[in-house]
Amino acid sequence: MRRLCLLFLGAGIAASPAAAHDFWVQPLAFQAPAATPVPFTIQVGHGTFRQRWGAAIDRIKRFDAIGPKGSRNQLSVLLPPGGPSDGAISFAEPGTHVIVLETNHALSELPSIRFNDYLKVEGLAPALAFRDRTHATDSPGREQYSRRAKALVQVGGFDPREQSQVTRPVGMTLEIVPQRSPYSLAPTDDLPVLILYEGKPLAGATVKLNNLDFDARPIETHLSDARGMASFHPPRQGKWQLNVVWTKPLVGNPTADFDTVFSSLTFGFGKSVR
Repeated sequence: MRRLCLLFLGAGIAASPAAAHDFWVQPLAFQAPAATPVPFTIQVGHGTFRQRWGAAIDRIKRFDAIGPKGSRNQLSVLLPPGGPSDGAISFAEPGTHVIVLETNHALSELPSIRFNDYLKVEGLAPALAFRDRTHATDSPGREQYSRRAKALVQVGGFDPREQSQVTRPVGMTLEIVPQRSPYSLAPTDDLPVLILYEGKPLAGATVKLNNLDFDARPIETHLSDARGMASFHPPRQGKWQLNVVWTKPLVGNPTADFDTVFSSLTFGFGKSVR
């Protein structure tokens, strides 16, 4: 029903997530016929720092696809030599499919200035305030971090009756949950999204919309409101990514002071635009 071969585990990247914030699954095409292999890559970074993800295969703890009727299929991971893509998935069932990827933790340590700048850029004000309260502003930033990614692939024609798999949370620690399918939007419609952290609406998170073909800087940035909501207006052409980051202090952890999660949602419409 669904087939995946993970083909690429190439050159490593810097261990620091501050050097490569964004992380996502990017199919070659977000619109595909049924039973046709869809190549994809796993990407990290943005702009001139963007590259293929090169971490060890044991970093992946979940990789599956959720179908139009809610069916969940585990995607197998293989390790043959690298190639032009990180794998290919074939969908037998028409409809919108949600690809879900989660990694386990890795560790990072940055000098105090770089870590504080990274917290400011990502809008992680609670972490900055915590470092100030605990007199740690001038200390190195130690964190454990993990990554979450969802991609929406439309197979065959769009069916508005079968979209609950798109608008329902999939159980990620940090998750961007569209309240409508992007593929249902009219040109004048906005795309509302709910940000969940540990299963609850997250207020005050910085959520960014990026054009994946020209991603040096976001085209929209919004803070989630008290209900965890933010709204965007992606053009109906091109390939798009929403991303968000959140962190919490750790107490008594010998290797890290914060637990940070990076999360993304990708989707696309036909040819790319600038």
